[in-house]
Amino acid sequence: MTARIGTVAFQGIDTLAIDVQVQLTNGLPAFTIVGLPDKAVAESRERVRGALHGLGLSLPAKRITVNLAPADVVKEGSHFDLPIALSLLVAMEILPAEELCLYLALGELSLDGAITAVAGVLPAALNAASRDLGLICPAACGGEAAWAATETGRLAVLAPPHLLALVNHFKGSQILSPPEPRIADDAAILPDMRDIKGQESAKRAVEVAAAGGHNLLMAGPPGSGKSMLAQRLPGLLPPLDASEALEITMVHSVAGQLPGGGLMRRRPYRDPHHSASLPALVGGGARAKPGEISLAHNGVLFLDELPEFNRQTLEALRQPLESGRAVVARANHHVTYPARFQLIAAMNPCRCGHLDDPAIACGRAPRCAADYQSRLSGPLLDRIDLHIDVPAVRATDLSLPPATEGSAEIKVRVCEARARQAARYRNITGVRLNAHADGELLMQVAAPEPAGKALLDKAAEQMRLSARGYHRILRVARTLADLEGAPAVSRPHIAEALGYRRAFPGTG
Repeated sequence: MTARIGTVAFQGIDTLAIDVQVQLTNGLPAFTIVGLPDKAVAESRERVRGALHGLGLSLPAKRITVNLAPADVVKEGSHFDLPIALSLLVAMEILPAEELCLYLALGELSLDGAITAVAGVLPAALNAASRDLGLICPAACGGEAAWAATETGRLAVLAPPHLLALVNHFKGSQILSPPEPRIADDAAILPDMRDIKGQESAKRAVEVAAAGGHNLLMAGPPGSGKSMLAQRLPGLLPPLDASEALEITMVHSVAGQLPGGGLMRRRPYRDPHHSASLPALVGGGARAKPGEISLAHNGVLFLDELPEFNRQTLEALRQPLESGRAVVARANHHVTYPARFQLIAAMNPCRCGHLDDPAIACGRAPRCAADYQSRLSGPLLDRIDLHIDVPAVRATDLSLPPATEGSAEIKVRVCEARARQAARYRNITGVRLNAHADGELLMQVAAPEPAGKALLDKAAEQMRLSARGYHRILRVARTLADLEGAPAVSRPHIAEALGYRRAFPGTG
């Protein structure tokens, strides 16, 4: 007899339908899994054996063959345990085949039969809904599957804590209630801009970056407040809309980093250490997991001590910064993750950090500054819209009273500017903010007035701006106009945007 049930394999945040087939035949007792299983899938034999023993069942004294179709796709992960066990129970005529074929299943089994959490339940739930199937998943993941049921309105979800509860449900001796949708616990209070004394020009740059989704690089001595400014940027951003929340929840679900198994409603903020490897930052590894840039999708990626990152790792950011995608190449397939993140970077002007203070600067200044800053390539810096200097905080600034304007007041202006951009780009696929506009579209929406164009053309010649740098000036100027509610880009907007282009070795 051959029994089958559906499950999925993951390719990025996309899913591929997998048919789990179990056949019992006469012959020497054996338990074989075929269909390009990885080590975790191959070890399912012992977990399934232990889980069935926990139910008081023994494997039949027959030859058991498990085929994972299509057979030419590599199967990775422990979530194949549950569908293999269910297909085996159908083949043993313990569960009804006509009911199980209406579900897609995934989950890891403990040796006592408990069904433990796995990654990727939300994408799997959406796959099941698109095929008019129900979903069987671990109880710990029921909350995220319930969101897919809410969104689609046609997904039946079973989230049992134990294999025995699932068997009893199909036997009719127990009823599993559908799980309730959960929202990730993100109630932590975000730090406020009022905490920062002085640094008014830097605060303005952070506001502009938040309003237009622009990348920002801050350079200044240690203790000048660069990290504090970056940490307060998420508090200026508007809440996620439904599609954005679903996107980032799917990425975190596949990565196995979904907090509490609920829908994420706050924009992610990721700040990896400068020792992070290339796979950790961009994605990859043995099972091609999302990297930090994908986990920061629709949110903020903060890279402190930017020149201390590995040069190869930083150069790998160039393509995702342009395309909004992270592509992990393998010999037999490519995995693509969304990576539309906002890069906020910070660095010291030199290794000692005190280039502008001769009293404490090292003896190699200013040569050490050129060597330190040259670790950053011109093409990478050219992809960062705003370059600002953050000077050291003076003692007189620390004694000032708290600022009258905090994150709440700035957020109002940011949200109004983003609303103008949403209206402007509502019919354009892939463009939501000024930072995403390019080519002909950018020239249409950010064409400056004659005086502004004359200033920009003169500055482009003197600063030797690349074509990319020229366009980034226009993007920032368009955001400055949106913050003021101005219909067109004028000379003051161009002038302020030019002020955010800091000169680094190798770039203009």
